Amino acid sequence: MSSIFGLSHNVTLLIWTLIAIVFLVVFIAKYKWNPFVTLLLSALMLGLLAGMKPLDVVSSITGGLGGTLGTIAIVIALGTMLGKMMAESGGAEQIASTLVDKFGEKRVHWAMMIVGFIVGIPVFFEVGLILLIPIVFTVARKTKMPLLQIGIPILAGLSTVHGLVPPHPAPMIAIDAYQADLGKTILYSLLIGLPTAIIAGPVFGKFIGKRIQVEPPAKLAEQFALQSDRKLPGFGITLFTILLPVILMLVGSVADIADPEATSSITVFCEFIGHEIIALLIAVVFSFFSLGFARGFTKEEVSRFTSECLAPTATIILIIGGGGAFKQVLINSGVGGAIAEIATQANVNIILFAWFVAALIRVATGSATVAMTTAAGIVAPVLAMNPGANIELVVLATGAGSIVLSHVNDAGFWMVKEFFNMSVPQTLKSWTVMETLLSVVGLIFILLLSTAV
Repeated sequence: MSSIFGLSHNVTLLIWTLIAIVFLVVFIAKYKWNPFVTLLLSALMLGLLAGMKPLDVVSSITGGLGGTLGTIAIVIALGTMLGKMMAESGGAEQIASTLVDKFGEKRVHWAMMIVGFIVGIPVFFEVGLILLIPIVFTVARKTKMPLLQIGIPILAGLSTVHGLVPPHPAPMIAIDAYQADLGKTILYSLLIGLPTAIIAGPVFGKFIGKRIQVEPPAKLAEQFALQSDRKLPGFGITLFTILLPVILMLVGSVADIADPEATSSITVFCEFIGHEIIALLIAVVFSFFSLGFARGFTKEEVSRFTSECLAPTATIILIIGGGGAFKQVLINSGVGGAIAEIATQANVNIILFAWFVAALIRVATGSATVAMTTAAGIVAPVLAMNPGANIELVVLATGAGSIVLSHVNDAGFWMVKEFFNMSVPQTLKSWTVMETLLSVVGLIFILLLSTAV
């Protein structure tokens, strides 16, 4: 089956890939099939159409799924636990109220972007949104500001981190696939992410907040207005707990840059604690004490929090695994090489190529994570044939593409619509425009940075 109508082998492989991706998109978007099942079917179909032996396709799928989830599954589980400890202890609330006090009511929407940025580091977008919605409602009530002027900056902060900033699992997928340097990626992601989040967050939020007036859903607002009498944790300890994994990873990267041969035992130790899994594990264990026992929670309660927060992540983990399986079939069937060869001959800018591939899959499937995982499989072989490319910026371009144009096939779209009590047109004008701004402005900054580094 590997060649049709006498077309060249590369072109034939591309046609089969296109058919597999169209199948993937149509079944997820139109027929609402489970993304994990659909990814596995697409991978199977692509492998067989491309002429692989049936059992080789199966071993590619299992190898790709296992290889992708090796690190990512642990990162997601630990990140979710860290987020849960923050929610239950009132840490998220403490960060918000401190920043409101420091920035003052007039500039509170700037503080909200920083809250989204910080809180988004250890958790998935959906989890971050659920954590922070009470803060949005509380701050809007306190300051009498338009709800979207407070909400859009938080959403921009969360979304930027989701697409661009490691150790968030989405960028970690691309870092892993492209063999990028973690420390450099964190540095570049902050250089690009902060100005991007400012434009799409506080600046756009102020503009759209005046034009779309919405009230929070009455039942939700009521529920979040009931303050518990629990004493909140301190601002310093909460911030330190959330940023601990990032600090440890940066320590590891600095040690690696200073002593690339790892000649001293100090470097070896720093690289060990700076590994994303060890860094997150240390932070989670630390949070049991700083945000758990120190706040008066019993060991049974801490155990319950960390167990119950894992159930919702199962779907996300499986989808990422399915994306990894699809990616491996792309590589093993020779499709990756064919795309790489065609892209190299066409002399495509690798940063634009990565952004475009991720953006297409995102618009089609509605999932930033599926976009990131699938795009990584398509872009990795092209990257291998571009030895001069800045790998870390290609990671960020893939991330920026994966958050473009969120619309009705994205779960995040409906969450934002419901939480902010908006109609579909209002959600398109506010949330969808904000996501697209993030993606396009991010791409512009990445291209500018690529001229300098």
